[in-house]
Amino acid sequence: MKKTVKVVGAIIENENKEILCALRSKDMSQGSLWEFPGGKIESGESIGEAIVREINEELGCTIEFIDTFCDYTHEYEKVIVNLITAKCKLINGTPTANEHAKLIWLDKDYLNTLAWAPADIPTVDLLLKE
Repeated sequence: MKKTVKVVGAIIENENKEILCALRSKDMSQGSLWEFPGGKIESGESIGEAIVREINEELGCTIEFIDTFCDYTHEYEKVIVNLITAKCKLINGTPTANEHAKLIWLDKDYLNTLAWAPADIPTVDLLLKE
């Protein structure tokens, strides 16, 4: 039986209405694909707490959790990923790629020009419809 992993992804928008996109490093699973930055929800953590902690750890900046946006479960070859993406606002600091190969700010209308990890695609589709 495959394990289900609950993860959070941050949709961080800047003042120019651009969204932060993170490129997974080639050594990671789903390497060289784009994602909304985030990570696993620890036991006892709320979605808001998990996303604020993960972004602080991964990108070295502070965000504010606004609202849950999309809840999607994708079955990969070895694992099932339940990805909950959340709208967030950058409060303090500049996002830095510590674990990712690259970070870019991209106008929402161009999100579909990137090669996204399968679990992140429904969020991209929803953002494009907004």
